[in-house]
Amino acid sequence: MATLSFNPARIRTPTFKHSKLTSQSKPITIPCTTPSNNLPKLLHFRTRSVSESTQKEAAEAVLEEEEEDDPTAELSYVDPETDPESITEWELDFCSRPILDARGKKIWELVVCDKTLSLQYTKYFPNNVINSITLKDAIAAISDELGVPLPRNIRFFRSQMQTIITNACNELRIRPIPSKRCVSIILWLEERYETVYTRHPGFQEGSKPLLALDNPFPTELPDILYGERWAFVQLPYSVVREEVSSLERGVCGAGLDLDLLGLEIDDKTLIPGLAVASSSATALAALINGLEVYAVEADAARARLILSVGISTRYVYSTYKKTPETTSEAEAWEAAKKACGGLHFLAVQPDLDSEDCVGFFLLLDLPFPPV
Repeated sequence: MATLSFNPARIRTPTFKHSKLTSQSKPITIPCTTPSNNLPKLLHFRTRSVSESTQKEAAEAVLEEEEEDDPTAELSYVDPETDPESITEWELDFCSRPILDARGKKIWELVVCDKTLSLQYTKYFPNNVINSITLKDAIAAISDELGVPLPRNIRFFRSQMQTIITNACNELRIRPIPSKRCVSIILWLEERYETVYTRHPGFQEGSKPLLALDNPFPTELPDILYGERWAFVQLPYSVVREEVSSLERGVCGAGLDLDLLGLEIDDKTLIPGLAVASSSATALAALINGLEVYAVEADAARARLILSVGISTRYVYSTYKKTPETTSEAEAWEAAKKACGGLHFLAVQPDLDSEDCVGFFLLLDLPFPPV
């Protein structure tokens, strides 16, 4: 069973070489007409402010690991070894926490990071100041305080906060992106629940999240997103890393920072995926690239594939004839995904027998944090 942990070490990915996808079964034809507790474990996060002396970092780092963090403290940090101009995309969460203030009201918290965790910021707010103006001012303050430019994009994963976040971003000319491809902040919130919120003097055990995450009923897939055939496939983890490195050279798709996640997977472990073939593969890959796809699910009970995109959209990607063989295969594919810590992929090809991928999307099916 694979586990997840944040790993700060940066490792170069190997030179890309195309590798043929290994199919688990015979390809299945996709209809061309529209059809009617493996939790991550994280390393200790930073608690010091960027204003602290960098000359004391080595000694203080040892002390920080030995001392427990103050759960009421706020965090303001940027990696001094990172070029601030390179931090162009943020991940953001603005939501209530299971913590009561002196008035007996739930405290809200703004949590911001980038995908590499070079930027980390938290700030508490009373519940009577929650609006787009407060958020806009806070985003601007992060930029000023930490000396980083305003980002081009901000990703967020709560649909209930879409209006406030979108309005705040628009005021600052930042592109808001509703997306559950916010892996770093989701894992960080999971860690904060265990190490910060539960230790806060105002923590309310058993408190339900004020803004529950959506898991809507899947709807029909738009015609333009259909492929012609699909198959369950698998790639060795080492080859998956090579495919991710190809994205840096202009191949269409989306990757994950595997070094940062610290996935404990052997290079020979087979990672499950879905290969989709289309005579218009390049166009299909470009369309999928704009969807913020974050998971593929094999729904064995209903004999269908579910494509999850954005923050609250799920599509029935395909249906297939339910037989003991197809049910067993779908269940085995889901079991393999779980064994890999939720890691899987979507590959777009001109033909299922091709050794080339024109689109490669690395996905991570994560349980969402309890806040």
